[in-house]
Formats: sequence, structure tokens, C-alpha cells
Amino acid sequence: MKSRLITAFLVVSAASLGLAGPSAMAQGTSTPMVDRAQQQIAARIQQGMASGHITPSEARELYRRDREIEMHEIRIKMNGNATPQERQQLRVELDTLSAEVERMMANSAVMTRGGNGSNSTPGIDSTEANLSARIDEGVRTGRINRREADRLHRRERDIARHEAAYKRDGVVTSRERRQLREELTRLSDDVDRMIRNPPRNMPRG
Repeated sequence: MKSRLITAFLVVSAASLGLAGPSAMAQGTSTPMVDRAQQQIAARIQQGMASGHITPSEARELYRRDREIEMHEIRIKMNGNATPQERQQLRVELDTLSAEVERMMANSAVMTRGGNGSNSTPGIDSTEANLSARIDEGVRTGRINRREADRLHRRERDIARHEAAYKRDGVVTSRERRQLREELTRLSDDVDRMIRNPPRNMPRG
């Protein structure tokens, strides 16, 4: 993952500048169990998308949470020493995320993907992807705070679940497509309104 490369760059740079000694590099910032857990979670998310248990919108939210954990790991490593308490906190965050992924994987409702047009919703899917990107951009620019973003992502996941439910019988009717578009339009209008806000406190990290 890209952030993993950032981590490696930061640690190597610190070593070359004499900011981290050999013992810190060998022991203080080494988190192999955390790294393996992140790789396993990423693989499970991919499996969930392939099997239809995890929607693209849900996957984006899971990956966002995974990136936050990675950024937390980077901040811990930058001081040259990951304490037992900090390692434990990372494990708790990863366990929570892993449990959420497994809960979705255990869901008996599987999103049907078809290419015959009867249950294909490419316009709706592209709108969902665009909305997720705009929410993230609003957070980066300080126009949407984290609590607001969480609420927006929850609404996005609700719409994705409605879409999955409509696809379950193999046919998405005109009424169901209209309902999805109306939900997405309301969400999009709220995102646009927030993005027009003047920047507030920029997000940390």
C-alpha cells in the first residue's frame, strides 16, 4: 500500500539522518504482527468485494479506516519507539476493523452483479464513487469534519445496501432505480452544501 511506502521512506530517512539508532530500527519501530494483520484485512476486503458480500461503497469506508490505522502507525514509528501500549492500541483498532469485515463476510445477503442490464446500475455506481471522493476531499480541505463525514458515509452505505437489496432478485425496476437516484441526489446536495462552507480546522495527521 502507498502509505506503507511512506512509512518505509520516513524510517529510512530518519536512519540516514541519525535520528534513529540501529536498536530503534530493529526493535522500537518494528510491528510485523500489525503489518501482517493489515495485509490480511486488505485481502479479506478484496474477497468480500469479489464474492458480493461487501459493496464498493462499504469497501471504500473499510479502506479509509485502514488508512487511518496506518497513519496512526506512522506517527507512532516516527518517534523511533513503539511502546507496548501503542502496539496494543494498534492491535485493538485492527481487531475492531477485522471484526467489521468478518461481520460483512458472514452476511447471507450477497449483492448480485449482472451484465445483462436488468440489475446493472453503472450510473448509480459511478455517482456513489464520486460522492465518496468528494466527501474525502471535503475532509482534506477542512470543509467537512470527521463526524460529518462519518454521517455522510453511513448514508452512503445505507444507499448501497438498498441497491444490493434491489439487485437480490436479479432485476432492478424503474421505481427502484428512481428511488436510488433520489436518495443519491439528496446526499449529493448535502455534500455540495458542506463543501461550499469556508474551511474550518484542518484535519490532523
